[in-house]
Amino acid sequence: MLKSSVEIFRKDFKSELRTKFAFNSLLMFVVVTIIIIKFSLGEDKTDNEILSGLFWIVVFFSASSGLSRVFIKEEEKETSVALKLSTSHPEVLAGKFIFNFALSFLINAVIFVFFIMATGIVIKNFPGFVITFFLGNMGLVSASTIIAAIISKANSKGTLYPVLSFPVLLPLLLSLIEAGKLSTAGVETGRLYSEFLFLFSYTVVVTITSFILFKYIWED
Repeated sequence: MLKSSVEIFRKDFKSELRTKFAFNSLLMFVVVTIIIIKFSLGEDKTDNEILSGLFWIVVFFSASSGLSRVFIKEEEKETSVALKLSTSHPEVLAGKFIFNFALSFLINAVIFVFFIMATGIVIKNFPGFVITFFLGNMGLVSASTIIAAIISKANSKGTLYPVLSFPVLLPLLLSLIEAGKLSTAGVETGRLYSEFLFLFSYTVVVTITSFILFKYIWED
């Protein structure tokens, strides 16, 4: 299973290197959004807790712009049939999951750097924020990947992703905002355990559910 999943990841990665569609569109979205936030905040000093919340909101909407295309492009290029014939559905989902995680981690790292440069946010508990960042990416990708598979089968693909993803990702987003706020405030990492546990549990539950349901979505 692992070998086929890695091959699917490599296929998507090479395709992205040729076109750079997802990365370029995400990068432009991130730059424009952070510039708007910078002008909106002005020269006034903004609390780190508020800036932390804004950071995760930018991450959420950037995921809406890029991660949803991982299955749509298979339908548009009519390559989904070849995948169905050459490999099993768990391998397809695992490969897409790996690709989305790599893309999400890369673009969110870029968001983090640009956001610090633009807002001057100070993170007093950096290790806690890093753990939140990693778990948040895992949860975001686990939910976004299966939602992308669902909307790839619909006619109006562009408008469905925000509608379907918001209620699914809202608990994750609220927990990330809370954990990020506590991290920037300098709360000890041990006191963030409940938030970490929720983020980890969310990722595990959504991932297992995705593998159970993906067969019926993929073979539809």
